[in-house]
Amino acid sequence: MKSALCKVLHPVAGRPMILYVIDAVASSGIGRIVVVVGHQADEVKRCAGGFEVEFALQEPQIGTGHAVATTRSLLESTGGSVLIVPGDVPLIQPETIRRFREFHEDHGSRLTILTCVFEDPSGYGRIVRSDAGGVLRIVEHRDASSAEKEIREINTGIYFVDAATLFSLLERVSAENAQGEYYLTDIVAEAVKAQVPVHGFRADLSDQVMGVNTRADLATANEVVWGKIRESLMLDGVTLLDPSSVYVDHGVSVGSDTVIHPSVTLCGNTRIGGSCTIEPCVFIKDSVIGEGVKVMLGSRMDSASIGDGTAVGPMAHLRPEARIGRNARIGNFVEVKKTDFGDNSKAAHLTYLGDSTVGKDVNIGCGTITCNYDGKKKHRTIIGDGCFVGSDVQFVAPIEIGEGSLIGAGSTITKDVPPRSLAVARGKQKNYPLRKGQLPERSGEDRKS
Repeated sequence: MKSALCKVLHPVAGRPMILYVIDAVASSGIGRIVVVVGHQADEVKRCAGGFEVEFALQEPQIGTGHAVATTRSLLESTGGSVLIVPGDVPLIQPETIRRFREFHEDHGSRLTILTCVFEDPSGYGRIVRSDAGGVLRIVEHRDASSAEKEIREINTGIYFVDAATLFSLLERVSAENAQGEYYLTDIVAEAVKAQVPVHGFRADLSDQVMGVNTRADLATANEVVWGKIRESLMLDGVTLLDPSSVYVDHGVSVGSDTVIHPSVTLCGNTRIGGSCTIEPCVFIKDSVIGEGVKVMLGSRMDSASIGDGTAVGPMAHLRPEARIGRNARIGNFVEVKKTDFGDNSKAAHLTYLGDSTVGKDVNIGCGTITCNYDGKKKHRTIIGDGCFVGSDVQFVAPIEIGEGSLIGAGSTITKDVPPRSLAVARGKQKNYPLRKGQLPERSGEDRKS
C-alpha cells in the first residue's frame, strides 16, 4: 500500500476493510473470533472494539504461518475446526463462508482450502494439484516457477482446518523461502507428507476473495461496495440521476422519494430523510437531514443537522454543531458553525454565523457577521425570536439581541439590545458640496447625457 496506515485500516466505502471481514465471519455463524494483530496493533484493536473479538499479538511479524501460530494458546484446546480469513478481503460474504463450512464438514475434512480461478492470477499463491485432482501444495507467486505461474487457480488465503491438525502442521513449517518467513500455505505440503487429505472448495466468486494489496485494488473494492449501496438505495425508492457519480458510504441512510443529483458524496454517520433533493456537487458528512429538505449546488455539511422543509445553498457551508430548524433558509455563501438557527428563520446570502443562537422567524440580512473570536476565546451571540437584522451588520460577542428588535443596516452592535427596540450604530452621514475643480472629469458622452 506504500502507506503509513496499516493496510487493514484503509477504508472501503468509508469503513475500515477489516470490519467487513469481521462482520462477515460473525454473520456466518462463527461463534468465537480471534484477530491477530501486529503492526499498529493498538489502532487495529480500537477499530475492532465494536465487535466481540479476542486478540493475539504477533511480534515480530514473520509470516502468515507465524501469525496463525500466535493463536495456539487460545484455540488449540477448543476442539473442532478453525476458520482462517485474511484481514484484507473486505468483499467476502457470510453466505460464502457458510457454504465453505458445509463443504468442509460434509467431506469430514481436516484441511480445506477455498480456491478460485482468476483471469490474471499475478501476485496470488497458485494451487498445485496432482493428476488425480488432489491439492499437493500452494506456491507463492514470488517462489513459483514459470510453469507454476501459468496456473490460474489461486489460493484465497481462506482455510478450514481441524484445530489439532493445524498447530501440528505449523510446527513443521520452515522459513526457507525467498522472504525468510513462515508461510501458512506450507501447511498444505506438510499435510500431504503426513498423508492428511487436502480438499479444495473452488468458488466462482473472484470479486469476493480479491485481496487488497495496492491502491488500485482498494479502488476496485470501493467501487464494488459503492455499487451495491447504490443498487440498494434505488431498490428502496431513492432516485440517483447518475448512479456512477454518486458516492454513498457504508452506514449512510437515505429516505424514499429523495432525488440525488450527480457528483454527490454522502459519508460518515449521515441520515437523510424522505422527499429531499440533493443537487450536484454536494458533500455531506456525519449529518442528519429531515424530510423534504433541499440542498442546493456546491454545499458542504459536516456534523450538522437540518429540520424538515428547510432549504440550504447554493454554496453554503454548515460546519460542526450547526443546527438548522424547520422551514428555514440558509442561502448562498452562508457559513454556519456551532449555531442553533430557529424555525422559519432565514439568512439568504453572504453571512457568517458562529457560536450563536438565532430564534424563530428571524431575518438575517446580507453581509451579517457574528464576531465571535477576541483573539483568545470564543463568545456567543444570541438573537431573539422575530428580529429583523439589516444588511452588513456586525455583532461583537458576547451580546444578546432581545426578541422583536430591528437592527439597522451597516451597524456594528457592541451592546445588548432590549426586546422590541431599534438599534443603529453607525456614523452620521454628512454631505458636502463639491467646489468647481473637484468635480470628476466626465467623457463627452457623459456631458451629452
